[in-house]
Amino acid sequence: QPDDRGLIGEVPVLRVTRRGPEAVHFVPAALEPGAEVLLSLDWERRFDHMQQHSGQHLITAIAEQMFGFKTTSWELGHQRSVIELDTPSMTAEQIEALERSVNEKIRERVPVVVRELAADDPEIETVRSRGLPDDHAGPVRVVDIKGIDSNMCCGTHVSNLSDLQVIKLLGTEKGKKNKTNLVFLAGNRVLKSIEQSHSTEKALTSLLKNGPGEHVEAVKRLQTSVKLLQKNNLNLLRDMAVLIARDFKSKAVQSQLFVLHRKEGDSEFMNIIANEIGTEETLLFLTVGDEKEAGLFLLAGPAEAVENLGPRVAELLGGKGAGKRGRFQGKATKMSRRGEVQALLQEFISHRSPEA
Repeated sequence: QPDDRGLIGEVPVLRVTRRGPEAVHFVPAALEPGAEVLLSLDWERRFDHMQQHSGQHLITAIAEQMFGFKTTSWELGHQRSVIELDTPSMTAEQIEALERSVNEKIRERVPVVVRELAADDPEIETVRSRGLPDDHAGPVRVVDIKGIDSNMCCGTHVSNLSDLQVIKLLGTEKGKKNKTNLVFLAGNRVLKSIEQSHSTEKALTSLLKNGPGEHVEAVKRLQTSVKLLQKNNLNLLRDMAVLIARDFKSKAVQSQLFVLHRKEGDSEFMNIIANEIGTEETLLFLTVGDEKEAGLFLLAGPAEAVENLGPRVAELLGGKGAGKRGRFQGKATKMSRRGEVQALLQEFISHRSPEA
């Protein structure tokens, strides 16, 4: 269970951890030894943890009683909690029955009692436990859900199951080593989840111009439309790449350096141009993406020139890349420096010997 937070006087508590029998508090400022202070607890955080932890005890106990599924570990997460059950799977019917049963116990207002037993008390052997920490000292704390469960625990809990309000099982995920992770929400987290879902539903209703029952079909239609547009756009980019290359090759006098930037495009677009132009004589510097920020680049041309210039081009563009056989390509973060790259390439060409 996550630690409590709050204030010691006016000083916030950043973290609390256990060292043997002591609770060590981490604070950002020194406290005067012996001073009287008012301790203020972050009750919303504490009560949330109480609801989730008592909810876990209840789910664990009922899951074992109904199906024989033992809990091997659990996690109280920031937004949802997970119980690891020693079973390879759970059916939808089992999840539904378990959820129904735990909420019945909540409605029955079953008391939750915390007891302390001496370390040598024989009753400890009858209490559900995964064992005590090696550095444990003092009495053993036992949390009883009357008539349902008795469990060793050092966490904070509600005093009655009615304080849990409701438990929602969100389903299962594949666990490790043939185990199943059961995801759940308890208490106020259920209310917050419903509020968030309702807000999302209202937003989708406004955007999609239809009712909640039609949202899924509307999104499917949009996805189909987007895929078709993407396919058409890709075909147009391919055709454009071929036309750009043919236009360059149709000129009577071809430059030794070909530079092109296009905001819309991808690696395939650049490689089509390079393939169509051919790189035996011409040095190509092609870029796609944002004109001043991030994008992709391709340097193509005579293998020796590309091998020499590729890393320098990547460095100028604030990116990384790799290449072989006359191609060097990668990602750039400083596309605004394309002009510097062009100047570098132009200088290289002007100093290149006729035989190169």
